[in-house]
Amino acid sequence: MTCTTPVEQPRPAALADLGPLAQLRAGRLLRRVPQLLLGLILYGVSLALMVLGAVGLSPWDVLHSGFIRHVPITLGQAVVLFSFLVLLLWIPLREKPGIGTIANAFLVGMAADATLALLAPPEGWAARFGLMFLGVLLNGLATALYIGAQFGRGPRDGLMTGLHRRTGLSLRLVRTGLEVSVVVLGVLLGGVVGLGTAVYALAIGPLAQWMLPWFLVDLPGRPPNPGDDPGMSRGHTG
Repeated sequence: MTCTTPVEQPRPAALADLGPLAQLRAGRLLRRVPQLLLGLILYGVSLALMVLGAVGLSPWDVLHSGFIRHVPITLGQAVVLFSFLVLLLWIPLREKPGIGTIANAFLVGMAADATLALLAPPEGWAARFGLMFLGVLLNGLATALYIGAQFGRGPRDGLMTGLHRRTGLSLRLVRTGLEVSVVVLGVLLGGVVGLGTAVYALAIGPLAQWMLPWFLVDLPGRPPNPGDDPGMSRGHTG
């Protein structure tokens, strides 16, 4: 009778919930830092493409676009402002910000404004719809890049997961409630809502979940977290 030693299968990469210092100590920084920065910059570019398409913005950007109709700031500045306002809501939820959380709060809005300064709105419906669909696709890629870098969630995603943990409601229900609320508030302020809003809301979750395994960086020595699931994260304006 032959005895065979079972071969240990490699552990699949999974999201880790780490504080800022632990994120730095986890290693692979030469891969993770550029990936984080690229993801956040592309996120801002994707938001700008949807603005240029002018056929509807992502739910949070409906709010941002409505807000700037009443105050003299740019869309990117509104993204930054609301990022820090949302971070204040993390305090009672006891959410733990990471390096990527703070980077997200600054870089996404800055990249959006830079892109809007460089590109002109297109002429014709075909070009506008093309920009909208490209923006949604690029946003899914950007989400997978920055979340996969393992530097923490964006401000708005952290609000979603914090409410999920504190209320016991499903992530899907919390996400839907938040996005409906910000869209309604944005519309009341005069924000840009349209087909692109619906396409974003329906497509971004599956896109980010599909792409995340491609870019999820496995951290050496990471202790397994109960319930680790690369598909749990979905993107928004961070």
